[in-house]
Amino acid sequence: MSSLVRVYFDQDADLSVLKDKTIAVLGYGNQGRAQSLNMRDSGVEEIIVGSIRDASWEMAVKDGFK
Repeated sequence: MSSLVRVYFDQDADLSVLKDKTIAVLGYGNQGRAQSLNMRDSGVEEIIVGSIRDASWEMAVKDGFK
């Protein structure tokens, strides 16, 4: 039995669907931080992070997120 693997590239994504949208990321651990920074680096303009006030919250603020 063979499985189908799909590979996607940058040109396959249309980030315009996120234009003028606010993206919320809940949690700022390993995945939350990586995804938030990646979206910001990719041009997503409005990202907010939900986190309890701990070291992760401090890192989100330091990284410039609301």
